Amino acid sequence: MAGGLFFLIIIIATIAGWWKMFEKAGKPGWACLIPIYNEIVFLELIDKPLWRIILYFIPLVGIVLFIVDRIEFVKHFGKDAGWGVGLVILGFIFAPLIGFSDAEWKHTV
Repeated sequence: MAGGLFFLIIIIATIAGWWKMFEKAGKPGWACLIPIYNEIVFLELIDKPLWRIILYFIPLVGIVLFIVDRIEFVKHFGKDAGWGVGLVILGFIFAPLIGFSDAEWKHTV
């Protein structure tokens, strides 16, 4: 029971963080909830072509691009590569930290 509650809190914190980050970037927060569509919106935010989503499905290439894209994403909030790696590994901590901080979205990095 306690483990399930802890897991639920982690899920809610992660979703809330991504929701706020999407809103700060000028996109609807709910977009983070829809699988594949959230990646389409994400790629639009970091000015990458939409066909790039296909590369996410290639083993190893997808993992590397996933990390690289998250690093580029956090740079728009004025954060460094460590924050991008943190967003990948500990998203339930880093997403709310960025989303609910005073960090503003910058269209160019």
